[in-house]
Amino acid sequence: MTPQTLKEATYRSGPKSTSLFTEEQAFIAPGLQTIALYAQIAVDGGNGATLRDVDGNSYLDLVAGIGVASLGYGHPDWARAIADQAAKTAVGSFTSPHRLNFLKSLAKITPRGLTRCQLYSSGAEAVEAALRLAKSKTGHFEVIGFWGGFHGKTMGVMGLLNDGFKNSYGAMAPGLHLSPYPDTRKCPFGTLQEHDCAAHCLDFLREMIKRETTGRIAAVILEPIQGTNGNVVPPPGFFKGVRDIARDAGALFISDEMITGFGRTGKMFGCDHEGVTPDIMTIGKGFGGGFPVSGVVTTDETASAKPWSNPSGSSSSYGGNPLASAACDATLQAILKDRLVENSAKVGDLMLKNLEKIKAKSPMIGSVRGRGLMIGVDLVNPKTGEPLDKAICRDLFEEGLRRGVLTMAYNPSLRINPPLVITETEALKALALLEEALETVRRRHAL
Repeated sequence: MTPQTLKEATYRSGPKSTSLFTEEQAFIAPGLQTIALYAQIAVDGGNGATLRDVDGNSYLDLVAGIGVASLGYGHPDWARAIADQAAKTAVGSFTSPHRLNFLKSLAKITPRGLTRCQLYSSGAEAVEAALRLAKSKTGHFEVIGFWGGFHGKTMGVMGLLNDGFKNSYGAMAPGLHLSPYPDTRKCPFGTLQEHDCAAHCLDFLREMIKRETTGRIAAVILEPIQGTNGNVVPPPGFFKGVRDIARDAGALFISDEMITGFGRTGKMFGCDHEGVTPDIMTIGKGFGGGFPVSGVVTTDETASAKPWSNPSGSSSSYGGNPLASAACDATLQAILKDRLVENSAKVGDLMLKNLEKIKAKSPMIGSVRGRGLMIGVDLVNPKTGEPLDKAICRDLFEEGLRRGVLTMAYNPSLRINPPLVITETEALKALALLEEALETVRRRHAL
């Protein structure tokens, strides 16, 4: 069979979506998220784990705005809280009933002692605030991150981003270091028999601190599961090992829970899987249910460090405003009331098992991994075993859209992060549609 060209296979959004997308391109700056550029759909609404575009097409959503829409779409309690608050006031740093209730509820579910929270608007803003806090507490100035990590795109943290695109911006902020991460797909130290990748990475971290830093390390920051790198779960013990090394070095340990927090991994927070209490947590994405809100969570003692704790020292113009507080309060109450952490664990386990079955039939799936509803699937070329060509990945993404399933399959490291409200029936249907798309693309490209 002669492989069909990508031009012949290209998906076309409905006429209303196409018209709106095309008109917008004359005004919006380049650099929009890849998923929006490739799908070219205009969203009208949704219900639960299903999105609907302006042409009336429905899509089972395995993306959730990249882990943001934890309650899915059209959740009545969330919508009501937002509407009621918007009718009153939306701005200001004054105390509001929603903010107080959220903070009290949060303090009951965080790892022990992490009861102080400051709210922000974006993930990178919260990470930068966490680094300022660590510098205030320790009096040190260096920060260590890990290969494959992602903590935002602002210049203060871009040096911790292990992605080639940052190189075009020239020199990064000083004092930022990166250490190898034990990627279970391919260890940076090789794949020899009896090889303990996590142990090697921990040993390297210790040596790097001795040889490449001044010894004035303020923080070591780590994601419990690396999201942007493909939902990569570290080997057991690595997370705790990094925490121990950070403390030995006199640094604070930051668990970046932007994606892993609030039930995404089948536990309330990603660090709960190893029973580790970090010095600081950064939170975001899912706890706003779609509203842009993030935060820094820490202990009484750490939060008191100056200058971070001075009046206006850790504040943000939009952080914790009444509208944001209404969103995160309503979201957290729904997560607790609807037992969405438990649903994440249950449905995520079902999806992992089902994906293993699909893998046994589909030569285009190289590996499957994940925790809860944070799942990674590696797409490979069956002939070479190498990551699937991105042009073919885009074809797979478009085949999914044709069948009514929204994925991130335009990348060979496919990330599956559906809304936490997804049901077992919806999850199995979405995976069945993905399997159909895989087989269609395999035949089209004679793989």
